[in-house]
Amino acid sequence: MTRMVSKRLVLKSLAGTAAASLLAPLSWAQTFPAKLVSLVVPYPAGGGSDVVARGLTGQMTKALGQTVIVENQGGASGTIAAQKLLNAPADGHNVYVGSPNELILAPMAIAAAKFKSEDFRLVQKVGNFTLAALVPSALPVSNMDELIAYAARRAKEGKPLTYGSVGNGSIFHLLGEQLSKVTGVPMIHVPYRGGAPMTQDLVGGQIDLYLGAMGANSPGMVAAGKLKLLAIISPERLDTYRNVPSVRDSRSLQDFTYSLWVGLFVRKGTPELVVHALHKATTSAMADPALAHVAEGAQIVLAQPQTLAQAEQVYTESVAQFRAIAKSIHLKAE
Repeated sequence: MTRMVSKRLVLKSLAGTAAASLLAPLSWAQTFPAKLVSLVVPYPAGGGSDVVARGLTGQMTKALGQTVIVENQGGASGTIAAQKLLNAPADGHNVYVGSPNELILAPMAIAAAKFKSEDFRLVQKVGNFTLAALVPSALPVSNMDELIAYAARRAKEGKPLTYGSVGNGSIFHLLGEQLSKVTGVPMIHVPYRGGAPMTQDLVGGQIDLYLGAMGANSPGMVAAGKLKLLAIISPERLDTYRNVPSVRDSRSLQDFTYSLWVGLFVRKGTPELVVHALHKATTSAMADPALAHVAEGAQIVLAQPQTLAQAEQVYTESVAQFRAIAKSIHLKAE
């Protein structure tokens, strides 16, 4: 009799402990955020992702009722910041502000990266970078068709064009490789450790081509005649570039259209209540006209807010697209 009572008490205690452990995440999720929220930017201050993050903090702070700050964690093509997020609890207090460049391409190009794209969940897509084709002012071409013809002549002469990127496996590397593949014209990839030295060499004519995101200083360099803007590669564009040809206007590259976007991510497995709270706060912040202004200064087209289901679809499609390109150019992790 005593043994039976004791057994019942033990079972009751275990059941109570199990129930408490199941209810604990729900309890703190309902009180989220319990402390300040960090928007982790995988680059130093001043870049596009950083500008967007800082533009979101004020309105997100109001919406969440807790302070939202920006934490810059640069290095290793965004993988250091990504790993930091994965090492933190999946409670939504650390949010990654990044793009497919860091979370889809970097794990395929950097052997040291110990995560995969599926470890993250997109909360909201915030904006689209303006992707373009830029060449030195001295290069004797004025549009994409002329560029391809000139590149073909140079290749036949044994002097293939060079194109720059911010590193092996970056989207700018993939765009150059893809251009070479679809046109059948060999070109040489020149990787850099950052955008500043690459831009300096592009202006100086040490490299011939850059396919990638327009930076905050790019319009000024084009206006000053230091660089030539041949075409817009992304389907989205700022009003500033309404008179610039699209790559679709060329005869040979009508399907050469790609997007690079920036969004807010959390660890996969973050409680749904927390994800919804972050999604609602981000969507609210995106309605602030001031954000559109700062985004435009960073050459970013503010996105239309999406539902969580739409955000998931965007991320899934981006993973499939960039993995297919990486596979087609035989990208290997180094």
